[in-house]
Amino acid sequence: MKEFVINKNDEGQRLDRFVFRILKNAPSSFAYKMLRKKNIVLNGSKASGDERLHENDTVIFYLSDETFDRFSKNDVSYPDTAYLMPPVIYEDDDIIIVHKPSGMLSQKSAAEDISLNEICLSYVKGAKPSATGSGSSYTPGICNRLDRNTAGLITFAKTYRCAKHMADAFRNHTIGKYYRCITAGIIKDDLDLSGRLRKDPVTNTVMITDTGPEECNIKTKVHPLKNWKCICDLSLLEIELITGKTHQIRAHLAHIKHPVIGDEKYGDHSINRSFYKQFGISCQMLVCTKMVFPDDFPLDTLAGMSIETDTGDDFRRVMLCQPGTQED
Repeated sequence: MKEFVINKNDEGQRLDRFVFRILKNAPSSFAYKMLRKKNIVLNGSKASGDERLHENDTVIFYLSDETFDRFSKNDVSYPDTAYLMPPVIYEDDDIIIVHKPSGMLSQKSAAEDISLNEICLSYVKGAKPSATGSGSSYTPGICNRLDRNTAGLITFAKTYRCAKHMADAFRNHTIGKYYRCITAGIIKDDLDLSGRLRKDPVTNTVMITDTGPEECNIKTKVHPLKNWKCICDLSLLEIELITGKTHQIRAHLAHIKHPVIGDEKYGDHSINRSFYKQFGISCQMLVCTKMVFPDDFPLDTLAGMSIETDTGDDFRRVMLCQPGTQED
């Protein structure tokens, strides 16, 4: 027999999802059979699996140790990567918000990759062992992603309830997401950009068009903060992401002939090479610098909060036009 007391990490999810996570190697048919036969019970009573769990509920598995171990054994191991943890901008019992550096994957794209997700898991598991509670079926994970070469704020949910609320908020675009970038050319006026985004899965690039499916609508607000000349005419922009599609900011700015400096996919390669040689800029100058949570966000600790981070030294050097050196 194994007994689990539901903590706040797992409250709000369905019982069957909880069972699936505990018996991660068992077929779903086995889990439902055990529920029907009362070998798995909720608060001492038979359950169907569609019940919502609450804190302090008890779920008991009346299974032999051999059966439980066979179906619950975790073959996944996470490397000790806590020392790689990027700067933590905000943390509470439900969430970590970190500043992802450029060049780091948000999530792994191949089995051998170590991404921010694994690093945060290691941090929670090692540096903060009590954060996920004992016996929790929920595996913490990131809630939003950034392109590999885009830096800035990423959220990592420690608890199931946080993951659910964050997923709802990002899907409904209720969390304000703001970026800063340096682009080629002068932009002096605010812009409200719109269009349809079409993705080419072969080249992993996107195009902005005037027609296409409704679900491909994109909207991007552009607010210029500074104009100056350094190698070429430049603009420092604050971008408000109204929708959130693949490569949206980079493609939208390139579409209006103001590519992000350092963007090898959509940018101007000649300009990029000049900035690499004089400033050592090897990735796009695009940083997610601010997230604004709505006043009615379900987690009180985050309701109405604005989380901000810095653009970094590369931005400062280019804005001051103080070149570094880089070997050709």
